[in-house]
Amino acid sequence: MNKPLIIDYYSDVLCVWAWIAQRRNDELHSKLGENIQFRYHYIDVFGNAMEKIPNQWRDKGGYQGFAQHVIDSGAAYLDTPIHSQVWQKVKPASSASCHLFLKATAIALGEQASSELALACRQAFFNDCLDISQLSLLFQLAEQAGFATSKIQVALDDGSAMAALMKDYQSAKTLALKGSPSYIIDNGRQVLYGNVGYRVLQANIEEHLKSPTEEASWC
Repeated sequence: MNKPLIIDYYSDVLCVWAWIAQRRNDELHSKLGENIQFRYHYIDVFGNAMEKIPNQWRDKGGYQGFAQHVIDSGAAYLDTPIHSQVWQKVKPASSASCHLFLKATAIALGEQASSELALACRQAFFNDCLDISQLSLLFQLAEQAGFATSKIQVALDDGSAMAALMKDYQSAKTLALKGSPSYIIDNGRQVLYGNVGYRVLQANIEEHLKSPTEEASWC
């Protein structure tokens, strides 16, 4: 069996476009199965949300304007519902605490557990309007998923989770990624960024799957 195509996926848990992309990623897994392998990374988009949003949206309605932008962005995607009070009822200070917790989960329990918890965190924010910057909530979500939080705590305490998160953030800068989500396909042969449609993702990935790495790609 051929080795799976590696897709390095960079996202911010508070990014609405990454929330929308979640269903596309699930569909890619369903269609392409073991032919692809996602490696999950995090990028700093809302690391300082409490300053970013008021400053960048000062002339466009502040938090209320940004909240409406998020709701409008998701309105066309029925499979990614967004709570009507997102970014209004709760205003997470940072996505970094959640990213750190997810890296700790990956170290302690594996990438699959971390991926499942990342989805739970996104659902908690976009569906239930909960503040996923709060560590107490993150531990609660992990416990509800049946994960051993004591092992996650070890990775938080010994600095390994922080080191892994800083590696992600630094790699995103080195790669000059524009934002969330970003797909790095086949060790950098192609980068897809933003609200990329499912058919575009599928076509590009399938092109890489049928074209040996040493050959030139027409995609």
